[in-house]
Amino acid sequence: MFTQPDVAIEFLLSPTALLMAAIGSLLGIFVGAIPGLTGAMLIALTLPLTYSMPSELALVLLVAMYVGSVSGGLVTATLLRIPGTPASMMTTLDGYPMARRGQSGRALALGIGGSFLGGMISWGFLVCLAQPMAVWSLTFGPFEFFALVVVAMILIASVGGKSLSLGLFSGALGVMIAMPGASPATGMTRWTFGIHELDDGFKLLPVLIGLFAVNQVIRQILDGGDAGQVAETTEGDKLDFRIRDLATHGVNLLRSALIGTWIGILPGIGANVGSVIAYSAARRASKTPERFGSGSEEGIVASETANNATVGGALIPLVAMGIPGSVIDAILLGALVIHGLQPGPMLVQSDPLAVQTIVGTMLIANVLTLLFLLASVRVMVRAARVPSYVLVPVVMVFCVIGSYALANRMFDVWVMLAFGVVGYLMERFRIPIAPLVIGLVLAPIGEEHLAAGLMKSGGSLMPMFTQPISLGLCLLALAMVAWTLWRRFATRPDSADLT
Repeated sequence: MFTQPDVAIEFLLSPTALLMAAIGSLLGIFVGAIPGLTGAMLIALTLPLTYSMPSELALVLLVAMYVGSVSGGLVTATLLRIPGTPASMMTTLDGYPMARRGQSGRALALGIGGSFLGGMISWGFLVCLAQPMAVWSLTFGPFEFFALVVVAMILIASVGGKSLSLGLFSGALGVMIAMPGASPATGMTRWTFGIHELDDGFKLLPVLIGLFAVNQVIRQILDGGDAGQVAETTEGDKLDFRIRDLATHGVNLLRSALIGTWIGILPGIGANVGSVIAYSAARRASKTPERFGSGSEEGIVASETANNATVGGALIPLVAMGIPGSVIDAILLGALVIHGLQPGPMLVQSDPLAVQTIVGTMLIANVLTLLFLLASVRVMVRAARVPSYVLVPVVMVFCVIGSYALANRMFDVWVMLAFGVVGYLMERFRIPIAPLVIGLVLAPIGEEHLAAGLMKSGGSLMPMFTQPISLGLCLLALAMVAWTLWRRFATRPDSADLT
């Protein structure tokens, strides 16, 4: 992965790459700070604008947006009691009470510091684990990859949502949406219903824009999406982070970063779950658990450290095996394909510069996000108050342009609008969208490897159960299903629903 690192360093430190990283980080922070807008939406909308860019430059912009969007939510969560992103949900519980007590600077400083350190620790794991995992996955055959895809999808359905059945339904829906078009195995078209525009299947980008951007627009229109009544806060105090905080909160920082990184590696779970689990762990370990929820410094540190640490963790399976660890990673996976790169373990060997760009950009974006957060906290609060009647038309114009520009055809615009309605209805009925997106992305990969395995074995599935790695993955999938069913039916999971 780190062959010829001087080439990657020279590229990442070039003025153009640094400018893209700065723009991406800044946009990510502001979108993350605005309630109702998400990093997934920003990246899906920006992807069409990167068509004419070199692939590495596009990755710099998109990865920087990813890093920035996770951090931006802490500002409005602390000062307005409105988490800009679900990942900052737990920060609201303690950040806002501290702000009401006149300690907004202290709360923001702890959140910003935790975000930076969580991101840096998970970046260290990304550097250390991506290469060995990629080398290990090179030993995988087609059945091993198919079994890995099955494990990822079961994990998404069983852990990533509030209901196993709804998660499985959403994942199955994603697989069905991936079916129309040419078969990856035979090349024959299927499920096109005589619609020639479906010969290549649903384009990933209009589906993503619909699910994440148009969905939000519909919600803003129907449900009302203004930031709401701004709470009274004390804004006069300065950011207050002390060196001794590293000693005071060191264990909490490290534990939360490890939890966030591990949760990030698990496909489809996301930063919000990482934040909740780290917050719960910090509360259990605290000498003053009664302070949680009423302005605990430990709570802010745990939440913000963990949600940023999920970014590096989620990038590990993406870089090493082409398996997305989150919804945004699924969009990044689509970006790799759109820019002519082949995701998977061979990416490390075939295009090491792209991999090094992703890894290096995360480091640079973390530093830039820290600087921008320190410099623009108060400005972001004002940005979060932009009314929905201003945001909605602007976002909708970008949605239409982005979908149409993909292939210069109105069909993709209609697809985008249709999936916007689908996304809105799914959230309305509490059906998780993440399994759908990752099922959509993983289904062609799984089908391709299954077909290759069957051709290699003369149509027999037995090698999947006789080869050690694929057998182990199959047993792991069964164990996850059994554990999930046991947890939901044999216990009262009052803390199981984490999203």
